[in-house]
Amino acid sequence: MKVSKVTLLEEAVNDLEIGRDFYDGQQEGIGVYFATSLLSDITSLYLYSGIHSIHFDFHRMLSKRFPFAVYYEVVSEQTRVVAVLDMRQNPRSIRDALASRKSQ
Repeated sequence: MKVSKVTLLEEAVNDLEIGRDFYDGQQEGIGVYFATSLLSDITSLYLYSGIHSIHFDFHRMLSKRFPFAVYYEVVSEQTRVVAVLDMRQNPRSIRDALASRKSQ
């Protein structure tokens, strides 16, 4: 499904910043690569929005380069990115984070 607009909720932007800061703490410069890679994945939603499997009531797109997932919903011809979460955590934590972001 081709969409006309992809937006990120403020919480998703915060998730990206947290991930960037984490990877910068590992080695300087990796955080920028992380953010660029995830934003590239998110940009691909203009073409591939809606094709990903549903987990915890949201579509889930796995990042191509990092152990992160982009959770989004499609409303009309718009895609709303609600979370960008590290997949190396307890699934219950992921479910709880997503539950608080449902249809804001």
